[in-house]
Amino acid sequence: MGATDAFPESAAQAGAGAGPSHPGGLLDVLGVAAVMLDAKGRITLWSPQAEELFGWRAEEALGRSAARLLVHPEHVELVLQLFAEVMSGGESWAGVFPVRHKDGSTRLVEFRNMRLQDEHGASYALGIATDQAVLREVERDLALSVRLVAQSPIGLAVLDTDLRFVMVNPALERINDLPAERHIGRHVRDALSFLDTDAIEERMREVLATGRPLLDDFSVGPTATHPDADQAWSVSYYRLEDANGRVLGVATSVVDVTDQHRAATEAARARRRLAVIADASATVGTTLDVGQTARELADVIVPELADLAAVDVLDAVLDGRRPAMRDRGGPARFRALATAAAGETPAMGAADPTGQLAAYETERLITRCVTEARPVLVTEVGPADRRHIAADRRGAELLREAGLHSYLAVPLIARGEVLGALSLYRTDNPVPFDEDDAVLAVELAARAAVCIDNARSYQSERRTALTLQRHLMNHRPPKPTTMDIAYRYQPAQAASEVGGDWFDVIPVAEDKTALVVGDVMGSGINAAATMGQLRTTTRALADLDLAPAEVLHHLDHIAGGLDPAFATCLYAVHDPQREECRIAVAGHLPPVVVRPGRPPELLDLPTGAPLGVGGVPFEQTTVPLRAGDQLVLYTDGLIETRDQPIDARLDLLLGLLAEPERPLEELCDRLLGELRHGNDHDDVALLIARVRGQDG
Repeated sequence: MGATDAFPESAAQAGAGAGPSHPGGLLDVLGVAAVMLDAKGRITLWSPQAEELFGWRAEEALGRSAARLLVHPEHVELVLQLFAEVMSGGESWAGVFPVRHKDGSTRLVEFRNMRLQDEHGASYALGIATDQAVLREVERDLALSVRLVAQSPIGLAVLDTDLRFVMVNPALERINDLPAERHIGRHVRDALSFLDTDAIEERMREVLATGRPLLDDFSVGPTATHPDADQAWSVSYYRLEDANGRVLGVATSVVDVTDQHRAATEAARARRRLAVIADASATVGTTLDVGQTARELADVIVPELADLAAVDVLDAVLDGRRPAMRDRGGPARFRALATAAAGETPAMGAADPTGQLAAYETERLITRCVTEARPVLVTEVGPADRRHIAADRRGAELLREAGLHSYLAVPLIARGEVLGALSLYRTDNPVPFDEDDAVLAVELAARAAVCIDNARSYQSERRTALTLQRHLMNHRPPKPTTMDIAYRYQPAQAASEVGGDWFDVIPVAEDKTALVVGDVMGSGINAAATMGQLRTTTRALADLDLAPAEVLHHLDHIAGGLDPAFATCLYAVHDPQREECRIAVAGHLPPVVVRPGRPPELLDLPTGAPLGVGGVPFEQTTVPLRAGDQLVLYTDGLIETRDQPIDARLDLLLGLLAEPERPLEELCDRLLGELRHGNDHDDVALLIARVRGQDG
């Protein structure tokens, strides 16, 4: 067929006045020759193509017998017989015949012969001929093209310049899930309405206008019969032109890459999961605070894994009791520790407020999760599921409003004990939870559960140590008759570091006052117990009115049998009659003396060895201490930090004490406020004593 026949609908639309087409069509490729013979077999018409095919010019061929001119002698009788049959019976004849070329060579020529009549009834024979080799090559190429298109695993389509389908191959039928008849003659927007046809047509028109191919354009979308299941394709577009450059339309090739897309998606999902686990490892459990750990877990999960996350812990766990959930049939008592949401959502109203204690009935999914110690996955949440997820009808309605469609609860298990549950909700993310999500949630919950359990243990130890310490220091020091005192004790923020510091004010004979401050090396319950024994022993020794160095000698002997065995201590005795203070130090920081009208002074005393070392004598120093003078005793928790040298901290202490005189209670608060921080990892004991005047 010719070039104008390639797209019949377009040709028809062109109209009768479209004008002649340019050469370059199939007839030009074949070089079809036309020869007209009269009733006697003489050549009456001779086309230019005949001259090219047979070698004879028109003036050489016209009027001569075609059989004598073009046929070898041995074939003349056969040709004349065939000619007679055509002229007498009106039947056409077709076939391949050897023809003699002007140059003497023989060529096989494909013939189509038929009889014609003019208006006078005269008969003629019209012969149409082409070189058999050229024809066979065209036929072979055409057959190969048809097979290539039909058998190609790549989807192929041809569209005219109006973007209507002219041809689709079977592969594209399968890819689009539409038969060919649902494509042919239709515009893209009509045939593929389930796709983003505006974008597709825009790309095609750009290719038609510019002639620049668009290769490997990635596209994801549904098919006609599976609108909810996305497929992935790699699509290329290129403009079709004939031999003369006339634009015929646009061709497209489509490769189904759904499997590769899903594999890449899964790989990306796996990388995100690993990133979430890595993030959790770095950000969950940064403190020994149960609530903070729960908040860190919820924040890691949202929004990567869930749109809303809630962390609930069994109340028995927080009370230090061991919950026995496996065999219980009644409701479970939970305390809400943390919630996190990707954005504002009514679902937050369905979650218990942070810190609230609630009894969850056995029908609730979170109760089942902790009772059975296994995840509970609801891929598609229905009305009945919402009633078992929410605490009440109002909560279920809020979950419906939020669009909850998938739910997952996983237990928080540490060291074989169920501590609580992590609840995950999907409202905006349209993909339901699956088993992979459950595996990831279990991994995150397990890591967080260990951190929560550690925090719980530390907080329990902290409470025990503080209780013991308060019990051992449960009385207010007596007010000396000759001194005004103020004191503070602050425990460390870390649970394991509570318990070692103490102070005391002890009346001694003859209106003397013993001032004591000490710090047991180590922390926790043992340190608190050692502190209690040393404090009790010190009070007993002070009652004997022994010299400070002798008191430390006896304490050193006692400390050697304790665990922990080492402690620093400063023991001072103020004698108002002599207006002096005798001081002995066992490895402790020196006190500060503040005298009216003079800068504060850090006393230069013999340091001595800590209590418990044994065998090291202690020295005693006498310091004048008159009316109005202050003696500031403290433990290292007041001045030691991890990021500043101790000399700088001592200078800061002296600077604060050099400020205008203020009430002792206010001074204590001033020192703690400036020198202590919320995350300090050590106890601090502070004792300030000011000598009264004689009229005080």
